[in-house]
Amino acid sequence: MSMTDPLSDMLTRIRNGQTNGSNQVACPASKLKGNVLEVLKREGYIRDFSRRDLDGGKASFNIELKYHAGQPVIREIARVSRPGRRVYSSIKDLPKVYSGLGISILSTPRGVMSDLEARVAHVGGEVLCRVF
Repeated sequence: MSMTDPLSDMLTRIRNGQTNGSNQVACPASKLKGNVLEVLKREGYIRDFSRRDLDGGKASFNIELKYHAGQPVIREIARVSRPGRRVYSSIKDLPKVYSGLGISILSTPRGVMSDLEARVAHVGGEVLCRVF
């Protein structure tokens, strides 16, 4: 059975793992998920992630979650653009998440990047998710 929104599934796995207090979660791998995880790692929301090749030519990501003083670093992670409703934003219309304390992750013509990097590069794109 095919999955309608794989990125939303990965975000839900991260959210559920941190609710359980897990150190690691696993999810099926894709290029878009890898790019989003790279942004989360660069911004300090996850400790690390690694790709494992499984049988049958499939792969999965092993995501190491990050905690500070026993509390999850990611307090809120939510999908903005969904398959049924795509949300695009120019750089001047992109709102700041919690007055700049959080980030938005965008898919731009120059690749997947945080809203801070998109503002510096002066490019807009599809708003994939918000993280705080």
